[in-house]
Amino acid sequence: MQFKIQAVPTHIITGFLGAGKTTVLKHLLSQKPADETWAVLMNEFGEIGIDQTWIAEQNGVAVKEVLGGCLCCTSQLPMQIALARLLSEFKPTRLFIEPTGLGHPKELVDQLSQVHWQTSLSLRQVVTVVDGHRLHEQLWQQHEIFLQQIDVADIVLVSYHQQMSAQDEQQLAFLKQAYAEVDKQWFLIDHGQIALTQLDQLHTAVQMKKQSLLIQQHQNLSQTEMAEPKTLPYHYVSKKQVFGQQAYIVAGWHLPKSWQFDADQLLSSLQQLKHCERIKGKLNTSQGWIDINAIPANFQIDFAAHAGLDNRLEIISQVEQDWLAIEKSLLDSQIDNLQ
Repeated sequence: MQFKIQAVPTHIITGFLGAGKTTVLKHLLSQKPADETWAVLMNEFGEIGIDQTWIAEQNGVAVKEVLGGCLCCTSQLPMQIALARLLSEFKPTRLFIEPTGLGHPKELVDQLSQVHWQTSLSLRQVVTVVDGHRLHEQLWQQHEIFLQQIDVADIVLVSYHQQMSAQDEQQLAFLKQAYAEVDKQWFLIDHGQIALTQLDQLHTAVQMKKQSLLIQQHQNLSQTEMAEPKTLPYHYVSKKQVFGQQAYIVAGWHLPKSWQFDADQLLSSLQQLKHCERIKGKLNTSQGWIDINAIPANFQIDFAAHAGLDNRLEIISQVEQDWLAIEKSLLDSQIDNLQ
């Protein structure tokens, strides 16, 4: 009879380089009951700074590494193989996954939330560790990977908080305000100390159904239902309830990388939107790739952004917006010769 792997409680611990996630992981591993087998999946030992000998000395902690690839990339077959082997060989009762600090954790969370893994893994709330006393640095404020790590987190652990300056405190307050519309917990921690019980709640993935661009749907009103698009471009929209309050509406567009937009026209139209709790995006414009991270009181734009895999724009609102009008405005700013 084939052995059926039970759903293993699984924790993703992410964070920017030097944030202190290694210390957090060590403290979590120290809480392992003697009769359980825990496992850790990582890219490389050196990337997260845990001494291999220290790991080997921990009774009941199995370690698997993935070499030459990023855990966060959905196309990384080595990660899937390593994870499957770790589960089948060691049959852990709890699993910790630590992506590299320069990876894109959203892709990893999305992949492990798929039906394929749900019988094997029980994904817990995603944890991001941030270095509190470096929050004032521009690298931390605008770096795409850092912002994505905050985006994907259910729980944010702020390390080195005792060394935070007034500027750091101000930036932390800004981050909390920027993410006020989502169910995100913030903890100040000392020396990586956090109780496992505080992280051991189920991760709830936001289900977003892909659909054709709204303008395409508008042009095909005779069709009762359009098939879900398999490739770019596509639009999505979903609603999320927060603490029993009014639901927030999340809408976005994923467009081909080759599409380019007039920066002035695009930004002008976005800045005119009303009642938006948050606007974020990575877009290929006439002024190069830009990152947008905006809340009502602060419209931040990084004009020195790295190129993206595609164009992305997402809007979070408490009220139903005219998504078709927003999409038309977006497409109107597209530069014709790259359509």
